[in-house]
Amino acid sequence: MTTAPEFTGSDKEISKMTDIATNQEWLDQVQEEALEPDLPIIDPHHHLWDFKVERVNPRYFLDEILVDTNAGHNIVSTVFIECHAMFREDGPEELKPLGETEFVNGIAAMSASGLYGKTRVAAGIIGTADLELGEPVRDALDQHIALAGGRFKGIRVGATWDPHPEVGNHRTEPVQHMLLGDKFREGFAELAKLDLSMEAWCYHPQIPDVIELARKNPNNRIVLDHFGGPLGVGPYASRKDEVFEEWKKSIAELAQCENVVAKLGGLNMEVNGFEWHKKPKPPTSEELCEATRKYFEHTIEQFGVDRCLFESNFPVDKVSCSYMVCWNSFKRLTANYSADEKAKLYHDTAKRVYKL
Repeated sequence: MTTAPEFTGSDKEISKMTDIATNQEWLDQVQEEALEPDLPIIDPHHHLWDFKVERVNPRYFLDEILVDTNAGHNIVSTVFIECHAMFREDGPEELKPLGETEFVNGIAAMSASGLYGKTRVAAGIIGTADLELGEPVRDALDQHIALAGGRFKGIRVGATWDPHPEVGNHRTEPVQHMLLGDKFREGFAELAKLDLSMEAWCYHPQIPDVIELARKNPNNRIVLDHFGGPLGVGPYASRKDEVFEEWKKSIAELAQCENVVAKLGGLNMEVNGFEWHKKPKPPTSEELCEATRKYFEHTIEQFGVDRCLFESNFPVDKVSCSYMVCWNSFKRLTANYSADEKAKLYHDTAKRVYKL
């Protein structure tokens, strides 16, 4: 499998940046037609960036995401999720993330022109802000809203923390139990005042922190990303059954919090431990579906279709599969669901949650 070129920062290296995934030849070994190609889909979780040389798509702008969304599925709109893209170089630290919202809103405006097709990319924008600032974070939130022209829907908090170096923590270097800090909760309260949601990106041992946060702040909307990050690397690789049972109990408890919804996806990252990217060929949608089925079925059973929404997590999950295969795997899972249930999982829940 091809790896991304090393970026040295020179003009010469910049000119080599490609809009084709570095593992494209590997991905192309599996070709599928879209299942249920007319089913309307809102993809509520993807990123846009440049110079991410550690990823299989170092550049993922409008052109790149449209290659994926136009592959055959009926992607009507998308929601961008923050990823430290185009932060401002200058100015106060707490306002640097505004650059990301400016950048994405520009791409959203391009997409909304209709010149690039029917898919409305970044119809919703989830940025980021430092809630540990407490009440003063309101200024940054107000500026995000002003910059996004009605598209700003909330922020994501990267709380992924683990004591084992093989796992890796979030780029912001969160402390353990950051979601439970007094200042964090003070900033969290500001989101509810502005009717903004919070995306919780955590690992499965931290789901209890999300539960406590949700219980103590029933007026806040929380979106759980990537099933709450069930780990499968480092010390967790040898005890996957134990991890699943621990995760399963936490999800059941979290589902009792009516102010939480769950995203179904993001299990194809290296940290989940399926190691698809190490195999000679990428998985088919059938293989993906069967390998991850129990996570999807348990979460849907606990939260219900009104509080679940499928997500691609692209281009991060492209390390393991193509966009076509990703959505086909979801559609195999829901093959026997009713039309109403499918509508909610693929479109309606996302539309309601993000007020699209």
